[in-house]
Order: sequence, then C-alpha cells, then structure tokens
Amino acid sequence: MQIITDRRALHRIPELDRDLLKTLEYVTAALQGLGCYVSTPTAGSICAWFDFGAASGIAFRADLDALPITECTGAAYASTHPGKMHACGHDGHTAILLELARRLSKKKGLRHNILLIFQPAEETTGGARAICESGILQEHRVEAVFGLHIWPGLEKGAIFCRENEVMSHACEVDVQFYGRSAHVAKAHEGIDTMAAAAEFLRQAAQAEKAYPDHIHRLLKFGHMESGTVRNAVAAHTRLEGCLRAFQDEVFDGLKQSLFDIATRVEQQFGCRVEIGLNDGYPAVMNPPELVRTVSALVPLAHPGDPSMTAEDFAWYQRCVPGLFFWLGAGDVPPLHSNDFDFDESILTRGADFFETLAETF
Repeated sequence: MQIITDRRALHRIPELDRDLLKTLEYVTAALQGLGCYVSTPTAGSICAWFDFGAASGIAFRADLDALPITECTGAAYASTHPGKMHACGHDGHTAILLELARRLSKKKGLRHNILLIFQPAEETTGGARAICESGILQEHRVEAVFGLHIWPGLEKGAIFCRENEVMSHACEVDVQFYGRSAHVAKAHEGIDTMAAAAEFLRQAAQAEKAYPDHIHRLLKFGHMESGTVRNAVAAHTRLEGCLRAFQDEVFDGLKQSLFDIATRVEQQFGCRVEIGLNDGYPAVMNPPELVRTVSALVPLAHPGDPSMTAEDFAWYQRCVPGLFFWLGAGDVPPLHSNDFDFDESILTRGADFFETLAETF
C-alpha cells in the first residue's frame, strides 16, 4: 500500500527541527500531479491547497520532524541518518496526510476547500506558531483545523477524542543560584547554594501539592548541577525542570510561586536566584461543541485522562477552532523510545477518518 510505502520511506530519512531537506523533497514529489496548489508559508513547511469552489476551508495538519535518538528497532526500514529517528510517529502522521491528498485529488464538490499543513519543528521550537502567524489560515478562510497523534496504550486503530483538556501547557524552567564558596571546615564563611536549591525544591513541591487532586498540574525538576568538590560549599547550583498545567490560571499561579520562592530563598540564604522560563506551548484544549459536532459524524472513543505531555497543535486552536485526536497504536513501545514502532495498518484508519471529516464536516 502506498501509505505504508510513504511511511517507511520517511522513516528512513529522519531530520530535525526545520532542517528537513530530504523530507520536504519527498513530500513535494508525492504531491505532484494531485491538482493542489503547493506553497511554503514558513521555513521547513509545505501546504497543499485543494480548491473545491467552496466559500470556506478546513485544514488538516501533520508534523514532519524527528528526534535526536539512535534507532534500535532493527526494522528493515530503520533510519539511515545516524543519531536521528522518527520515534514519535510523525512519519505516520505525514503518510496519513499524503494518502488524504491522493484521495482528495479524486473528489469533486466538497462542502469545504481543504488545506493540508505539513509543518516542521513540533519537537523543538513549535513550527505551528509560525504557520499561524503566516496568515495562511485566514487567506484560505479556514474555519476548523484537525490533527491527530499516534498513541501507544490505546486500542489499536480506534480514534480517541476528549472535550476540553487534551495535552498540557508546558514550559522549561531553569533556576540559577549564585553564592560564595568556602571550605566545609569554614562553611559559615560561604553562601551554600546547594542548600538553597534543596530548600527551593522543597517549597516548589509544596506549591504544586497545594492544588486539589482533580487539578492536573506538574512542577518537577529532573536535573541538578552543583559545586565542584566534596569539601567545599557550592558557589553555584543550577536546577532544570518543567512546569505544566491545563488552565492558564493554574499555570500562571505556579509560575508566580517560583518567583515568590526565589525571593524567600534569597532572603534566607543570602544568595542570588535567577529564574528563566521559555515560551513553551499552550494547552491543547478541544472545544466541547466541536467535539459533539464531529462525534455525530463518526464514532469517537474516550481516552480517559488527558496527557501531561505537550503539543504545538495548541497554536492552531488559538487561531481557529480545532480538534486534536489520538489514533490508538495498541501495546507498542512508548513514544520517544529508541525502539518505538507500530502496526502500520492503523495508518489507513487515520486516513479514513480524515477523509470522512473532509467529506462530511
């Protein structure tokens, strides 16, 4: 099947961020002769516009980029690019959209024009935001945008969707502590940033736990660097962590807590604390009324709890109404693992689902 051929060809040539030369060449070649207008609204992206003469459009999105992981699947179609791998299913997402393009090329008189978005940098800086800022959604009068993600642990081939919270608002947190070194025998002459960081971690954990259990949130630190030798007070300590939540007020509240804690730790230990946060991605939130509209057109399964992982599809939803779905992959290795793979039969299910939306939404 061509959809599997596409997926395996893309899997062999994983590329990162916006540096997608071979991937873009493959997608461009696959779109040739399908009667669509192909454009490049941003660096590393391709959009295919199918004009059915309608007054408005809907959009479907796939992500193109891979991860800096050395593949260990042993598959015949394994990565040929050392240190790079499609370990998050983006090759499958792209194959689904290429199959949808082939099917659209044979249709006439749909209710909406169709925009297919092949975007870069989902795993890094968020290529979706640049697509939205390019104005292409407004140019083609897009009224709704749809995306999906292959998802381990959910029933193989089923389409899952939930109202409201889907994937979290997320950003990275860096905390720097600056003090003064001294021999441990004269520790009182120094300013111990390791102790300050430990107190910061304790208070950060308390701030997270202060919210009720039903509020999904996360404030965790996974990396710490401190000091130089065992018998000297640490003059510098660095913490690296993550802040995640769904509701903006929860996210903003935890963010403010970081700065409040920093002030208290500075006063207690006499050190200087600097906090850095990147922009991150907003939360993926599915509008309930749009979920109900789509569920009347095609059966949808409910996935249960939302995911605390992040997805830059959220930027599209801040531009136009949009829904994000999970395509169940069954019992397969987790996303971002070096042995991630899946049963390729689910790709046809994804293409069928998107085709139904294209015809009936």
